[in-house]
This record gives sequence, C-alpha cells and structure tokens, in this order.
Amino acid sequence: MAILVDETSRVLVQGITGREGQVRTRLMKDYGTCVAAGVTPGKKGQDVYGIPVYDSVEEAAEQAGPFDVSVIFVRAALVKNAALEALDAGVKLLVIVPDRVPIYDVLEISARAQEKDARFVGPNTLGLVSPGKAVLGMIGGRAEQARDWFRPGVVGVSSRSGGMTSAISYYLTSAGVGQSTIVHVGGDAVVGLSHPEVMELFERDEQTRAVVMFGEIGTSQEERVADLILQGKFNKPLVAYIGGKAAKSGTRFSHAGAIVEGSRGSYAEKVERLRSAGVVVVDAVAEIPGAVKNILEERRDTI
Repeated sequence: MAILVDETSRVLVQGITGREGQVRTRLMKDYGTCVAAGVTPGKKGQDVYGIPVYDSVEEAAEQAGPFDVSVIFVRAALVKNAALEALDAGVKLLVIVPDRVPIYDVLEISARAQEKDARFVGPNTLGLVSPGKAVLGMIGGRAEQARDWFRPGVVGVSSRSGGMTSAISYYLTSAGVGQSTIVHVGGDAVVGLSHPEVMELFERDEQTRAVVMFGEIGTSQEERVADLILQGKFNKPLVAYIGGKAAKSGTRFSHAGAIVEGSRGSYAEKVERLRSAGVVVVDAVAEIPGAVKNILEERRDTI
C-alpha cells in the first residue's frame, strides 16, 4: 500500500501557473502522479503540460473532479483562502508547500480541516512521495532524480527537515533499503500532520515494516511519539535521529519549529523519552541505514 498518496490519487494544483507551480507540476506529472487539474484565478482555459487550468476549485471539481489531494503553491498570504476553498470543495488532503504562513491562518485551516474530516501536510513542507507511485509537492526536485533517490520498499520516513527528508531516503536507497512513503511534516511550529499522526498512519499500513524519524529540538512531536509507543498505539520498530544537540536554551535551530525554552523540547529530553520507549536513537545520520537493516534482518523482513 503506502500512506496518504498512491498512483490512483487524483491531484489538484492550486497556483499551477506560477513559476513554482509549473516547475513542480512537471515533477509530479513526469513521476507518474495523477495530476488532474490546476487552479489560478483568471487563467481559465490555459493548460500546464496538458493539464487544464480553472478559475476556482469549485469549477475544477465540477469539470475535472473529484480530487483526493490539493497541492498548494501560492503566496503565504493567500494560503488560507486557497486551503479553505479546497476543503470546502471536499478535498480530503492538502499539501501546503509555502513557508511564512501566519500561524493564525494555519490554526484556522486546522479547524476547518477537522470540521471537514480532512488532513493537511505542512505548511513549509517539501511534500511527500510514495516511491514508484506518486510525488506530492517538490520533494526530489526532478522526476529522474526522484526515481534515483527513492526506491519502493518497507521503511517509512517522517522528517521535520526538508533537506534531511531527501538525504535520509537517499542513504537508505544507497544501502539497498526501500521506502513505503516519505513525509516531510513541515518545519513550522504548528503543522497539520506531525510525527505522531504520521506514525499512526504507518502503524496501519501493511507495507510499512519499520520507520525512520528525523526529529529536532523544539515542540513536543518526538515526545508524543514516545507516548504513542508506551500507550501501545505504535508498535513497529522505530529508528530516530534528533538534530540540535549543541543548541542552548532560547536558541533557534534550523527553522521556526525548532527552538528550546528551558528543558522543554530539548535534545536530552527527546532522546531520553524515545529511548525509554524502546526507540533506537542513533548519534549520527550515517548510522540510520545500518540500524534499519539490522532491525529488518532480525525480524526477517524483506528490505
């Protein structure tokens, strides 16, 4: 299977005629993602790589829908309206790529998503990929590169860092370890699907046999993953790396979602909580592929 997206998922691109929208639409389409339509107000009747463009999500849904996913490539100030429009049109998964989305806008999107029984990844995300099936967002850069970097397999990847999302998956592929789905949850302090929610999805996925998590200082995402394990809600092997070991209290590390205040969200607290829950926490990113292979071999799972 895979989580969130596969080759059957019908995708809408909001902001498709912008520079970023066009480039990333090409990535998704060339990879094999089912991109069914795009939306840019005032651009109805145009097309991008053969994909029809409409003025609104409602119009696109009537003419080319329904859609399972909307990938959003609009300016941060316009994200809220774009997201609410998609949710109101019945789209159940949003991938919100832009950064610098106002936090109160994200909270409003979250409330509407809960009301509509929908989900979103991001904001400030590269997106996600189910190798060999579909790409959402900008992860991989180009289709040819995405095919080289990501290999279908049994290991899920959830990461708070865009760069490390791709890097870890590439290292796994180079070690002969394939991935089920790779998710960049986003780098902001408030995101839609965070590590714990992604773990719950991987728990229910038959294809996923083990998971790699790239965590960082700041927020409580990793601690909540430890809680899930201790509550018996996530039972698959987990290998984790936590970035920001040298950061001091009050220091911002990497991006908006990674800042330590006192001991809350600290490296030491996250590592202690995860190890106490039975997670294999490695000290270097380069140790991840070996740790995963050891786990799969002990369980006699296919790599």
